[in-house]
Amino acid sequence: MYNRAPRRRRGAGVRGLFFLFIIAFLAVFAWYGYMRFIPNGEQVSPGYSSEYPILVHGKEAELGAILENNEVKLPLDVVQQVLGADKPIRYEPDSGSVIFTTANKVLHLKTNSLDATINQKPYDLTIAAETGNDTVYIPAAPLKELYGLQAELAQDSGTVTLLGAGETIQLAEVVQEKGAALRTGPTIRAPFMERTPASQTVRIWEEQDGWLLVQGESGLTGFMNKKDVKLTTIEQIPEPEREAPFIAWKVLGNKINLTWEAVYERKIDTTKIAPMQGVNVVSPTWFELADGQGTIKGKADPAYVKWAHQQGLQIWALFSNGFEPERTTKALASVETRFSMIQQLLGFAKVYGLQGINIDFENVYTADKENLVQFVRELTPLLHEQGLVVSIDVTPKSNSEMWSLFLDRAALGKIVDYMMVMAYDEHWASSPKAGSVASLPWTETSITRILEEDGVPASKLILSMPLYTRIWTEQKADDGSIKVSSKAVGMDRIKEIVAEKKLKPVVDQAAGQNYVEYAEADARNRIWIEDDLSMKARVALVRKYDLAGVATWQRAFQTSSIWKTIDDAIKLRP
Repeated sequence: MYNRAPRRRRGAGVRGLFFLFIIAFLAVFAWYGYMRFIPNGEQVSPGYSSEYPILVHGKEAELGAILENNEVKLPLDVVQQVLGADKPIRYEPDSGSVIFTTANKVLHLKTNSLDATINQKPYDLTIAAETGNDTVYIPAAPLKELYGLQAELAQDSGTVTLLGAGETIQLAEVVQEKGAALRTGPTIRAPFMERTPASQTVRIWEEQDGWLLVQGESGLTGFMNKKDVKLTTIEQIPEPEREAPFIAWKVLGNKINLTWEAVYERKIDTTKIAPMQGVNVVSPTWFELADGQGTIKGKADPAYVKWAHQQGLQIWALFSNGFEPERTTKALASVETRFSMIQQLLGFAKVYGLQGINIDFENVYTADKENLVQFVRELTPLLHEQGLVVSIDVTPKSNSEMWSLFLDRAALGKIVDYMMVMAYDEHWASSPKAGSVASLPWTETSITRILEEDGVPASKLILSMPLYTRIWTEQKADDGSIKVSSKAVGMDRIKEIVAEKKLKPVVDQAAGQNYVEYAEADARNRIWIEDDLSMKARVALVRKYDLAGVATWQRAFQTSSIWKTIDDAIKLRP
């Protein structure tokens, strides 16, 4: 006989598990309630990464500020991010120069120096720019004067809040009688940095899940429960005082009608210039970059100036880089060489009584794109101060590095008064294929791409048209290929060829031009003619897109009747 073990009661184990589940549920519920309803009472310091942290829209920037004599210096990188992509401030480490530009001001200062100029006049600085830890720090005072960028220093916390001109900020008032906790995160379980008193005003920077990122009078930023505040007013950061904008010369009720005057070794004999109906601006090619130091050689002629003014014509003298990329790189590289060029142009304009400068930089390395924009940024305010119109010549957009890609048309279009689109040389002198110098569809595309892709206003865009054409010669080589060559000639010469050879022009519908061809020895000659038909069609594009006007390269290629044709087309005379 043996003793049997007592049988376990099955219900006891189930009840034990149930009780454990209840206990776990209550623990989770209690923890949830604790996390959900019991605020964290721990107070912590803000934990900023620098002694004088910079706050932008309530968040700390990567770099902090520097204080000198209780005045703020800001890291250039942070300032550039706040001011935007236009980069109106330039630092050149080789000379320690810092250049600030606006539409009508150029401020130049150097690190570790209180000497500064604004539009070539002395400018008072109380603290100097400096460099440290591979960072450039610039005084905040000029930023407020030039761009309206405010650097608000909170003495209690040491924070520096950057506020952009025109920025609008929602304000609120703390409504909790005991004040509202400013927490490190959007939850009541986040520790708090300070308790903001009742009725104090805070700035609201953003909202997250019922919490607001706010900034109080102490300058600290943190999260506050949305229920602890009520919205009040909108704060707007004031714009800086601005001078009246420069008004570029315009023809009342009409379009600009400019022609370039190509000046080589000899001066232009003005007694041989026939009347040019409708032309109101001439641009003689007088000034050229001579070396990498920024020296400009000039060929200005007082007699031509006198003649032009007697005809009621404006003179926008052309300044070229001589199409020399190496010297262009050197001349654009530093503020000293750029400033030298600007001073020379100002001097020329004053001595010869010019009304404008036309910039024609071509064959430039793409690496010099930003330097060219900077030159125009520094040039334009100083020329405007002297009442001079600033224009720049640009090629149609293409993939050519040296002739197109170096041009930042979008940036340049925001600075200059006028942009001339040199819509010619679709088929250039050494083109492997014969064709029009500027077919109508290609011309229209050249305009629309700059209008649409670069955002240059139509009111600034001038369509530049060719007064020349090319005589293309096609000859069969020994290997059976076709060898193509060309020479540029003016309108009158084409008329002579058509008459001498008794040719009958036909319209090339695709090009929008008259066309002739003829055999000569063992070659075929082809000409897409520039005449009344092609000019009227191009001027129609100016009217279609309401452009600022037309320009023509160059006067010597003209036929005397073409000026009336262009003028009538601009004014829509019958």
